[in-house]
Amino acid sequence: MSSRLIRVPRLPARGRGHRLLALLILVVPLVVGGVGTYSAPPPTRGDELSDAQARAKVLASRIAAEKATLARLAVLQAGLSSDIAQTKTTLNGVNANLSAVKAQVTTLAGQIALVQQTYEGLVAQVADLNGQIGRIGMAEVVAGEQLAVRKGILAERLRAAYTAGQTSLLETILSARSFSDALANVGYYLDIGSQDKALGDQIAADEADLLSLQQAVSDTLAQTGGLQVQTAAQKQQLDGKLADLKQARKQLAALQAETQRQLVLQALAYRNLHLSQAATAAALAREAKAQAEVKKKIATLIAQQFANGNIPSAYNGSLEWPLAGIITQEFGCTGVPQEPPLGNCPHFHIGIDIAAPMYTPIRAAGAGRVVYVGPLSDGAWVVIIAHSEALVTLYGHVDNRRFPPAVRAGQLVAQGQIIAYVGMTGNTTGPHLHWAVELNGNWMNPRLFL
Repeated sequence: MSSRLIRVPRLPARGRGHRLLALLILVVPLVVGGVGTYSAPPPTRGDELSDAQARAKVLASRIAAEKATLARLAVLQAGLSSDIAQTKTTLNGVNANLSAVKAQVTTLAGQIALVQQTYEGLVAQVADLNGQIGRIGMAEVVAGEQLAVRKGILAERLRAAYTAGQTSLLETILSARSFSDALANVGYYLDIGSQDKALGDQIAADEADLLSLQQAVSDTLAQTGGLQVQTAAQKQQLDGKLADLKQARKQLAALQAETQRQLVLQALAYRNLHLSQAATAAALAREAKAQAEVKKKIATLIAQQFANGNIPSAYNGSLEWPLAGIITQEFGCTGVPQEPPLGNCPHFHIGIDIAAPMYTPIRAAGAGRVVYVGPLSDGAWVVIIAHSEALVTLYGHVDNRRFPPAVRAGQLVAQGQIIAYVGMTGNTTGPHLHWAVELNGNWMNPRLFL
C-alpha cells in the first residue's frame, strides 16, 4: 500500500478552545499581578460609636466633678446647721442683743443663698447628665444596628467565599461570559480572604467597644442615680434650713417690734420729764453727778469690805443675766440724749437696760457680798454686790415700796438668788432694770462677763 499523509485539520482561529486559552493567558497574569492592588472598599466604623465613647469618658469626669460639688454642698450644709443653731440660741436666749441677732440672721441668709445656688447648679448638672446619657443610649442603639449590618455583610461574603472555594480557578474562568467578568471573578476569588479578615477584625473590635460603652452607660446610670438620691437628701436639708431662716426672721421681727415699742414709750416718757433744753441739761448734770457718786461710794465700800476680809481678791467664774426681758439700751455710746457724756462720747450708757413688768424678780448675777442697798442722789434705789476686790455689779431702779429689796448690806448671796424686784425708782421712763458692771474702777460691758 502506498502510504498517505494524514493531516489533522486546524481548528478555526476564532474557535472556543483558543478563545478560552487566550483569555486564560491574558487573565492569569493580570490577576496574579493585581492581587496586591485590588480590594473592595472596606466598610468604615460608625462615627456614632466613637462619639458615644468619647462622650462617655467626658461624662465620667463630669460625674467626678458633681461628686465633688455634692461633697462641698454637704460641708456648706454642715456649717449652715451650726450657724442656724447658734442663731436660734441667740434668739431664744435671755436678753438677745438686737444688733448681733440682726447681723447673724443677715449672715445666715447669705449662707443659705450660697447653699441654694450650689444645690440648684447641682440639680441642673444632674439633669444635663441624664440628657447626655440618653443621647449616648441612642448612639449605642445606632452602633448596634451598624454592627448587625456589618455582620450581615461578612456572612454574605463568607457564603460567597465558600461557594467560590468549591469551584476551581479554571472553572471560574471558563464560566465567565466575558473578559471583564473573568477578571472580576478571579480578582474576588484571590482577594476575598484578606478582606474578610479585615472586616472580621473590625467587627470584633466594634463588639468590644460596644460592650465597653454599654458597661460605661450602665455605670453612669448607677452613679447619676446615686447623685439624684443624695441631691434629693440635700434638698430636704435645704428646705429645713429655709424654714429655720423664716422662723429666725419672724422672731427677729417680733423682737425688733417689741424693742421699738419700748423705745417709743421711753422717748415719750423722756419728753414728759424734760420739757425744756434747760431742764434736760440739768437732768444730765444730775445724772453725771449721780454716776460719780456711785463710783465713789463703790470704791469706799469695796475698800472697807476688802480690808475686813469680807470679799475675795479675785472672782473665779462668770456672771448670769439677772433678769430676762427686752433690751432697750445697750452698753456704750448711745443716741439717747438723756445719758451723760463719758470720754469722747457725748452720751454714754454705763450699763444695760432690761425692760420687764413691774415687780419681776431680779437675781444676783454671781455669788458675792452685798455692799449697799438703798437710794442714790437721784432717788433711784440700787443693790450693789461685790464679787471680788475688782468686780462689782449694780442693779438700779429696783422697787422700794410694794416689794423692797430682798437682801441687806453685808449679806452673802449665791448666784441666781433673788435680791430685788423691778421698779421705777429715780429718773426712769418705765419699769426696767439698769444693770452695770464695774471692773477695776471702770464701767464695762456686762455681756463680756456672761
